[in-house]
Amino acid sequence: MMGLEERKRQVMIKAYKLYTGDDNHSYFEAGLVDENIISSARNIRFKETEAYASYDWHRAPQVQYVLTLRGMLEFTTSLGDTFILKAGEVLIATDTSGHGHKWKLLDSDPWIRAYVVIETSEINFIGLP
Repeated sequence: MMGLEERKRQVMIKAYKLYTGDDNHSYFEAGLVDENIISSARNIRFKETEAYASYDWHRAPQVQYVLTLRGMLEFTTSLGDTFILKAGEVLIATDTSGHGHKWKLLDSDPWIRAYVVIETSEINFIGLP
């Protein structure tokens, strides 16, 4: 079996997974996606949001990868925990129930992203210890 350090050398794309806990609050986990795994996609949609925008409390409409092409955002979970998502990183949004999350853009760039809807069984994510 491969050790964590060996897996890190093979897995290079930073990711955050948003999920709903048993208490209906949203949580996040930092990790990586394996660039060697090929996953099926149900559909893809592109979107651009103007600089300094924000979006109040909401849940993910479906399980999806959010690929940030440009922009830097702060995400906040329902318990107030935060993380910064940057261009080139992957958000895996699975919090389709519960209290949800919110976000705000932090810099003068618009948020340009692609939403890639996936099956729950297809999630490519390796959590970090």
